[in-house]
Amino acid sequence: MTDRMPDIVSADEWGLFEDSPLKVISGPCSAESEEQVMRTARQLKEAGIKVFRAGIWKPRTYPGSFEGVGAAGLEWLKKVQAEYGLKVATEVACERHVRECLAAGIDLLWIGARTTANPFLVQEIADALVGTDAIVLVKNPVNPDPDLWAGAVERIYRAGIRKLGIIHRGFSTVDRKVYRNDPLWSMAIEMHSRFPDLPFFVDPSHIAGRAEYVSEIAQRSLDLGFEGLMIESHCNPAAALSDAEQQLTPSQLGEMLSCTLVVRSKDSDSPQWKNNIHELRARIDILDEEILRMLSSRMEVSRQIGRYKKENNVAILQTSRWDEVLASVLEKGRAQGLSESFIKDIFNTIHEESVEAQNRILSGPSSGRQ
Repeated sequence: MTDRMPDIVSADEWGLFEDSPLKVISGPCSAESEEQVMRTARQLKEAGIKVFRAGIWKPRTYPGSFEGVGAAGLEWLKKVQAEYGLKVATEVACERHVRECLAAGIDLLWIGARTTANPFLVQEIADALVGTDAIVLVKNPVNPDPDLWAGAVERIYRAGIRKLGIIHRGFSTVDRKVYRNDPLWSMAIEMHSRFPDLPFFVDPSHIAGRAEYVSEIAQRSLDLGFEGLMIESHCNPAAALSDAEQQLTPSQLGEMLSCTLVVRSKDSDSPQWKNNIHELRARIDILDEEILRMLSSRMEVSRQIGRYKKENNVAILQTSRWDEVLASVLEKGRAQGLSESFIKDIFNTIHEESVEAQNRILSGPSSGRQ
């Protein structure tokens, strides 16, 4: 499914990034004081950053936590604009936030993950944006629900916003392993494919949860062809009032951007590249067609099994048989260099579809035989 938005304005035309091949928005998780904001902004400008971000309204899990300085922070962001010439961005979560930001001349607004999960709030924000030329980014919802994310994007688009983009910041999970939030890159790729016209940013800070992992997440984003990054940076991360562990210093960020990250081109003018990639993609197309034919054949066999089970009054699920099948394909997959998780995902999906096909047969009209 593709939702084309051909009238979306390219991020290159937002007047924020000066046609940079890598579009970076950076600043502290929270604006904590005027001194902290100005010091961080000055250091980020020295590191080459063009767009400064800082949260002034902070949705927190527990009351009593630092929930931002509120509208007072808008004056600090205006001072960043005036003294350092940086564009400024902040998060909005309701109509009042939008109106106060627009009145203050904030250059970019973003909708956070918790707000994206609430269609009522997103619609309230969309209504406040009608008739404006605002630049708006929409983060993914906390939970992995692509339709909820897409719905939020469409609400803002229907409000007439054409300088619109999305931010992938990962998804909350109870099974935390290395990162704070699960990247679920497959869902990011799905959204990028679904909305190919939208500028796509990634928030490595919220995915990583720790400063040491920000670089690898950022590089993965660039390798996938996403064009922008939102990275948290604080002049003194150890003293930060929120998200201290995931914030880089401006000097660390500058070093990462200039020395560590490799920016990938979207295409190449090399004739050799074009010939080789055309040939390889043609081979992929042929293989994909063959996979579809084989899947169709497999499903037909599953349906035959379903009809046979119905004739003999046998239950659909045969757990021991499926355990044998999965063990066999995992062993064969490993021998061919395929990851266990990849094989499990594919064959469990095939099995679920086969069970559903057989269920439709067993629940359908009887042929008369029991």
